[in-house]
This record gives sequence, C-alpha cells and structure tokens, in this order.
Amino acid sequence: MQLTVENIILIGSVLLIISILAKRVSSRFSVPSLIIFLAVGMLAGSDGILKIEFENYKATQFIGVIALNFILFNGGFSTNWKSVKPILWQGVILSTLGVFLTAIGLGTFIWWISDIYLEKGLTIYESLLLGSIVSSTDAAAVFSILRSKGLALKSQIKPTLELESGSNDPMAYFLTIAFIGFVQNPDQSLISFIPFFLQQIGIGAVCGLLFAYLAKKLINALNLGFGGVYPVLAIGIMFFVFSATDFIGGNGFLAVYLAGLYLGNQNLANKQTITNMFDGSAWMMQILLFITLGLLVNPSGLVPIIGFGLLVSAFLIIAARPIGVLICLLPFKMSPQRRAYISWVGLRGAVPIVFATYPLMAGLENADLFFNVVFFVSLTSVLLQGSTIPVVAKWLDLSLPMESRSTSPVDVIQTHGAHSFAREIIIPEDNFAIGKQVSELNFPQDGIIAMISRNDQFITPKGTTVIQPKDMLIVLYEKDKALDEVYQRLGMNREYEEHKANMD
Repeated sequence: MQLTVENIILIGSVLLIISILAKRVSSRFSVPSLIIFLAVGMLAGSDGILKIEFENYKATQFIGVIALNFILFNGGFSTNWKSVKPILWQGVILSTLGVFLTAIGLGTFIWWISDIYLEKGLTIYESLLLGSIVSSTDAAAVFSILRSKGLALKSQIKPTLELESGSNDPMAYFLTIAFIGFVQNPDQSLISFIPFFLQQIGIGAVCGLLFAYLAKKLINALNLGFGGVYPVLAIGIMFFVFSATDFIGGNGFLAVYLAGLYLGNQNLANKQTITNMFDGSAWMMQILLFITLGLLVNPSGLVPIIGFGLLVSAFLIIAARPIGVLICLLPFKMSPQRRAYISWVGLRGAVPIVFATYPLMAGLENADLFFNVVFFVSLTSVLLQGSTIPVVAKWLDLSLPMESRSTSPVDVIQTHGAHSFAREIIIPEDNFAIGKQVSELNFPQDGIIAMISRNDQFITPKGTTVIQPKDMLIVLYEKDKALDEVYQRLGMNREYEEHKANMD
C-alpha cells in the first residue's frame, strides 16, 4: 500500500479503533491493555499483516515528545495535592535518587553481561545510557493499570506510586541526555554535568510554577463564552510551558508536570471540561506510542538479543528497582510489604520509547540495540508486573477488602472529579425547596448537585428533577463560599446543620 496522507489517516484511524475494541476484550482475560496496543502495532508492521515499513525515528521522536507532554501534564493535573502532600518526600526521593540508583545499578549489570551475550560488548557509558533510558516508571502505564483494575490499596500506597511515576521522567531525561554526551565524548568529567543538572531542575521547577500561576490568572480572567475553547487554551499553555522552559535551558518535562500539578489543584473556569479532554488525550497518546513501538520493532530482528533483553528486564524488575526503592525509603517508617509493593509496581511503558529515540537521532553506534532492548523491558514489565498488580497486593495483604471498595458516589466523584469537595445535605420535611425543580434553586456555578440519594437509590439530577423530602443532595464545591451559598439557596443554616451532624 502506498503511504499517502489519506492512507496514513485511514490506517491510523483503523488501528486506533481496533486498539480500543481490543482493550474491551483484554479486560475479560486480565491482559493489560497496553500489550494489546503493542500487538496491534506489530501486526501492522513490516513483519505483520499490513507490512507497513515505518522507520522514521525523527517523526517518532516528535510524536513522542508531544505525547509525553500530554501524559505528564495530565499526570500532574489529575493528582490531588491533598492526597500526595503527606507522602511528598517519599515521592520526590523515589523520582530523583530512585531513578539515579536504578539507572546506575542496571547500567552496571548491562556492562558486566554485554561481553558475554553480545558480539561486541558495550562501554560503561553506553551501558549506563541504556540503564537511564528505562530507569523511570511510566505515568500513563501506572495510572491506567491502577485505575482500570479498580484497586483499593492501604497506607497511602496509591498516591506514592502516582506521584513517583508522574514526576520521575525529568530525571530519566536528564540522565539520558547526559550519558549520550559521555558516549560521544568519553573524556568529559562527570563533575561537569552537575551545573547542567542544577540548571535543568532549577529553571524547570521555577518556570513550571511561574507559568502555571500566570496561566491560572489568564484562564480565569478570560470570558471566552464557549466552554469547548478552554481545553484548547490549556493545550496551548502546556506546549508553551514546555518549549519556553526548554528554550531558556530548563527541563521542559519537569515544568510541564509541575504546571499540571499546580493548575489541577486550583479553581479554574471550565475545569471539568479541561479535565475530561486531558484524560482522553493522555489515553490516546499512550495508545499511539505503543502502536508506534509495535510498528518500529522488527520481530525477526529481535531473535539475536532475546536472551540479553530478557536478562536486562529481569534484573531491572527483581534487583535494580527493588534495591533503589529500598535505599530511598530507608528514612521512612514503612512496612516491608509496602516497600516490596512499591518496588513491584515499577511499570515501564511509553516513556522509554520516547527516550530511546534520542540515541537514534544522535547517531550512536548501538542505538538500534537500545531500542530493541526497550521493547523487551516495556513488554515484560507491562505483561508481568501489570497483570499481577492485584494478585501481589493480595499476597502482601495491602488490598482493601471488597466491602471497602463499594464506595459511595461521593467517593467516586472525589476520586474521578476535578479535585472538588463533596458534602451530603439532607432535605428536612419542612424545607421550602421541596417540590421545586433543581433549576429553580439557582445554585452557584462552583457548587452543584452531583447526585441525589432517594429511597436507597442514587439518581443523577437534571434541571427538571423535583426535590423531595428526605432527599440527600450530594453537593460538589471547591470553596467554602460556594458551600455557604448552597445552604442559603436551600434556606438552611450551615453552622446549625454541621453541628447537628456532628452530634449525630
């Protein structure tokens, strides 16, 4: 098939639809959906059914950087600051020192075995570069698997995993770029990269937070008149944060993540619309990257390095990652089971695909080998670790009992909503709102009725829904002022109702 623009769009759309349909099938057999996306790409590739010859690494890197912007920004935007604040330092240490230790440990192992399993052994810098490429856990893989499994975990484990996976890509990026430099110029001093590291992290952090603060002012100051425009504005801001930070010498990936984290925990105009758009976009980018990996990898060319690739992946899973986590978490009081589980959920996914294109673009001698090894690491990590996350949690007695997972709509809304607070308000039998439609109550924009509990059933309210006695209104709000106004609209005294609830 000739790859015209029209055919590329046709093939891309078909692959995307097939991936989504296959995801539904994969859930029945407990196969991680990311594996399905990878398989779809391989079936369409040069050794597959469609025989598509795709070797454009420059285009892959461009797509990867765009995708990583969406994944990191959404990772920050969907993170509730209140849930991660208690475990902030655990996440920060895992995402910096943890990545460094994993890269060094794995790189040393690769250097040791490369003379045995490869025709030509790798240098120490090449080995450390390969270790750096796969050193970070993948935000989209962790988020998608944890959330799709509906897993309830004890002891703040889930926020720790999500914070680490969302914030550790900048460190892996820095190490990748640094060791590419050492491979190209082995005579460089290791100390020479310390100023570069401080510059990358310092400028990246400052720019991310500063641009996010200005973005919040801009979004809330504008009255665009149409809610669908706000996600477009957010995308523009996201790309500006990344590119502007990179332009002045900072780490753009760190800036994007911090910008998303800041904005996701602020009161923004049309925030839910922005949230929904980024959730879908992050999923699409994850699918796109795994299909791309499947297209790029030539299965017939993997045979010579199967043993080497599987050894690298095995050492990462059972040694490099656990040792790094153990060292990082030594200062914190934590059960051995929790440490072990954090070690196990070190999923590798789309991010190594992006970072593996940098050696290719730099023209390094063993760049193709690195890319193929990334395939084995991503495949085994998602297949082995991703499919056993619930089982391992049960073995380690870290999963909550089934009755604890039967969350109320309030919990569901707080978990999946835009970081709003929820309040249950029971309508007294003599309340003036009885018999009125929801639309007649004129609730504030930032204080809405998300659900109504009536006769042990939950209903989703519409503007025409009529309030009845003893209805429990589940109200979402982001500021106390909005909640005060809700009580006023219902003709109720907030202080009295809260005091009565506490007495009960």
